[in-house]
Amino acid sequence: MSRLEIDREFLSPPEGVQRTVRVWLPDAYDSNSARRFPVLYLHDGQNLFAHPDSALPQTWEVDVAMQGLIDEGLDPWIVVAIDHRGVHRLSDYSPWDSPAEGVQGLGPRYAAFLTDHLKPQMDRSLRTRPEPQWTAVGGSSLGGLISLHLGLTRPDVFGRVAALSPSVMWADRRLFAEWTTHVPLRIYLDAGAREQIVREGRTYDYGGSTRAFSEHLRKLGYGSKNLKAVFERGGAHSEVDWRRRLPGALRWLLARR
Repeated sequence: MSRLEIDREFLSPPEGVQRTVRVWLPDAYDSNSARRFPVLYLHDGQNLFAHPDSALPQTWEVDVAMQGLIDEGLDPWIVVAIDHRGVHRLSDYSPWDSPAEGVQGLGPRYAAFLTDHLKPQMDRSLRTRPEPQWTAVGGSSLGGLISLHLGLTRPDVFGRVAALSPSVMWADRRLFAEWTTHVPLRIYLDAGAREQIVREGRTYDYGGSTRAFSEHLRKLGYGSKNLKAVFERGGAHSEVDWRRRLPGALRWLLARR
């Protein structure tokens, strides 16, 4: 059977903290000891699995989605999920300082943890396929933003990116300004067609901003083979919405090229 392993003391040297890392292994991992597996890295790990240890009653149910896709014929993937750090979440997932939000950008430290410490350890301890074409990263909201930033800055590590309701408007749309060339990636974007949230008097237009970013990428040469953008009528900014869209996202993103 598939299984979830949780390490609550995984050291992150760039950040000087210990993080909780959750690893979901598909059934085939134990049943076929000669096989190697691609890996999907996800943020906000405590909100992802249908498991008693999850932080919320409504989660993404990533394990349920993955098993359903495997039953459909998708190649099995390992899922590595990293918990956020509560009050530090905005800073950890922000690639840059954002004075308007009063957030210090600690995203580069978190990115260094993923690329230089977590992934190498997973590749040493698990039977992975370490190449970028077999390594995906994903998340929602600011987790979607840091995923896109990881794809932009480290395509040598991550070849596939899933960004659900990504905060691409963050820091005065800095991501638009930095993404100026066609980086070889497979990218999935989505949002509610009119999805918005209001935080401390500021309105964040996820639907409009994500649509604008998808158009920005298309102008850089991304086509239907390497970019998919979904805008869901009535979609909102919550785990329930991301859980509903997740199977479609993974079905496209993780399919064999």
